[in-house]
Amino acid sequence: MKQAVVENTTDILHKINTIEKDVMELKLAVLKKLAPSKKKIVKLKGILRGVEITEKDIASAKKSLYSKTGI
Repeated sequence: MKQAVVENTTDILHKINTIEKDVMELKLAVLKKLAPSKKKIVKLKGILRGVEITEKDIASAKKSLYSKTGI
């Protein structure tokens, strides 16, 4: 009887260790996703310098964007 209890206890401890490892891996995965990426931010300021946008261009863009929604 005592040997069965010891085996059961070691099984439980082994399962706890496995769960702890899984939780640690999950924590690391979440932290990697939350960490800011090291990609350079591309700023679009000035990209359209010198380009003139007319009311006709805006109307055409609205028409193409909202044609399926019926707005």
